[in-house]
Amino acid sequence: MTIQNRSRGTARPRIDPVDLVSRHSAPIFLLLLIVAFAVLEPRFLHPLNVLNVFRQVSISGLIAIGMTFVILTAGIDLSVGAIVALAGLVGAYVAKGGLESRFAIGTAADTGNPVILAFLAALAVGAACGVLQGLAITRLRVPPFVVTLGGMTAFRGAALLFSGGGPISGFSPDYGWWGQGRIGSIPVPVIIFVAAAIVAHIVLRHTRFGLHVYAVGGNAQAAEANGIPVRRVTLAAYVIVGAMCGLATFLLSARLNSAEAVAGMGLELDVIAAVVIGGTSLFGGVGTIFGTVVGALLIGVLRNGLVLMNVSSFVQQIVIGLILVAAVAIDQYAAARSKA
Repeated sequence: MTIQNRSRGTARPRIDPVDLVSRHSAPIFLLLLIVAFAVLEPRFLHPLNVLNVFRQVSISGLIAIGMTFVILTAGIDLSVGAIVALAGLVGAYVAKGGLESRFAIGTAADTGNPVILAFLAALAVGAACGVLQGLAITRLRVPPFVVTLGGMTAFRGAALLFSGGGPISGFSPDYGWWGQGRIGSIPVPVIIFVAAAIVAHIVLRHTRFGLHVYAVGGNAQAAEANGIPVRRVTLAAYVIVGAMCGLATFLLSARLNSAEAVAGMGLELDVIAAVVIGGTSLFGGVGTIFGTVVGALLIGVLRNGLVLMNVSSFVQQIVIGLILVAAVAIDQYAAARSKA
């Protein structure tokens, strides 16, 4: 059979290097970054630093997982940083039992409510913000960019109003364990991040809802014509990212031992960049949770390596912005080649 195929001149499938790089650009770039920083900065691969990278990535990574659902539906959420601030303050308020003991520490911090109530409060506020924005997008038919841009301002203002502009700090050890504790040698936020990524992957790849998310992002009109509840799927995507903001801010406040109205400032850039750099198309219908995890790790490694090399935070923002534009350019180029 092999001889016959050769005699007939059957050509072997050719590997397109441009297509290969475009489809796997994030993992390739991540590996190159790791190698470069390992050579330039010996402290980079120290176990403590590696765990620190994963711990930092876990917060923005959780929100990026939720953002993946939104962008897969061809939407966007610019309000995630503001939701983090508002949900975190409400969760902290519940944990402390009010604003009267907002600065209490030590045994005085143990007089509030159980940690589970604080967690549920943060989760509920995040999900509620998602519901409000999802309804505005699906029922009022306002573009997601406009709705979430308004939400970014409104939720930040609500956080400032709720807290009076001040922080809520000093939580009980049970609360702090969720952000600072470890199971074995692995930080708790990292374990939660990995678990959330696995669950989200299963939902997207092995459930009907996941198939509907891809269908809505690929062609909403065709999806609706085939009986897919486009409005409900879109609403659910915004609820998911809101709930992930609630989970992330609970872990963040537990780690920092404080919640404040300025939390999450600029978080939108890191989250959207992680999703897009990971290969999720801004036009919807294409992307994976694995890619988002890689994108979040890439940004975390980049920030950590530049900090170790004493590079200015302003330069870090420039670099991440350029990488984001490059990721979209590669996505556009790959899409154009596939149509050619």
